[in-house]
Amino acid sequence: MAVVEISVVPIGTPATGLSEYVAGCLSVLKEAQGITYQLTPMGTILEGELDRVLEVARRMHEQPFGKGIKRVVTTINIDDRRDRELTMAGKVAAVKARLGE
Repeated sequence: MAVVEISVVPIGTPATGLSEYVAGCLSVLKEAQGITYQLTPMGTILEGELDRVLEVARRMHEQPFGKGIKRVVTTINIDDRRDRELTMAGKVAAVKARLGE
């Protein structure tokens, strides 16, 4: 199981707001099987088997092109742990435990 942060940024949009493009990328996630996700203010966190997550990330990257955008920059950070199960909730819980929460 991998935890992956993805940020898809369309370049050269007609307006400064990007929520239309974010919503398009999230529509890809809503249809994806085997992926858990969490929208954050600066990107989206995905959780699932790495091959599946990368397949979905590719479709998210393609989404703005389908809306007429000519350039897209996508940043992906992968946390892939093989010694024990890795989840979004587990990562947050580990930090909170160290804070005494």
